[in-house]
Amino acid sequence: MAEALDFFLDDAASARVMEMRARLALAGVPVPAHAPSVRFARGASIPKKARGDLATELRLLVLPELWFAVFGTILTAEPRLVLAVVTDTELLAAHVSVHDALAGRVREPSSRYLPGSWLPHCALSREIPEETLPDALRELHPVTPIRAKVAGIGITDTRTGEVTRLR
Repeated sequence: MAEALDFFLDDAASARVMEMRARLALAGVPVPAHAPSVRFARGASIPKKARGDLATELRLLVLPELWFAVFGTILTAEPRLVLAVVTDTELLAAHVSVHDALAGRVREPSSRYLPGSWLPHCALSREIPEETLPDALRELHPVTPIRAKVAGIGITDTRTGEVTRLR
């Protein structure tokens, strides 16, 4: 089991992401079922004490708007299509604040979400064979940027998909 800290998108931005996922699904591309979000941290577990400290920190944090303007792929055994978040100083500062609140409290933190390694994105597909990428990308054109506000923050159990809201 793993737990992740996810920042969920507002309704309008979520609807646009879900529409893109629906177009991909119609083309036979496997898509995630979970609500559109940007993952800020992940570890084997985020204990209750750390959640409380994080919730306190999040109440003080000014949440930046997210700007999605670029498609990308995350390369694993098979690639995944994503909407990349344009990074700016506000977003990076929020990310660092989150990790400062979690430092030393998360069991087995994932290095791919740590400051300096993090590539903020919202998943459009699950893993797909590399040879289907060109067709999948064609399904998403034309590309129109999405500006999103953070509508909620929660800890997601990555095995069950259950979300415990923090904000």
